[in-house]
Amino acid sequence: MHHDNETNLISIELTKGKIDHCIELGNFLIHVNKNKTPLLIEILDGGKFISQINKSQIKKMAKIVATAT
Repeated sequence: MHHDNETNLISIELTKGKIDHCIELGNFLIHVNKNKTPLLIEILDGGKFISQINKSQIKKMAKIVATAT
């Protein structure tokens, strides 16, 4: 997980691979490969998100997103 202070963007790399396209779900950008496997999650307005959630909740969320796409 990486938070960029300049852009206020959180990036969570789930696995390596070639990104084919992006699915936008509100403040969440889910980058997937051609098989729709999530590779990277980006969270807009990351500072606000961090203040409301902890790391274990982020991992749970990533698993939910992975099964939903």
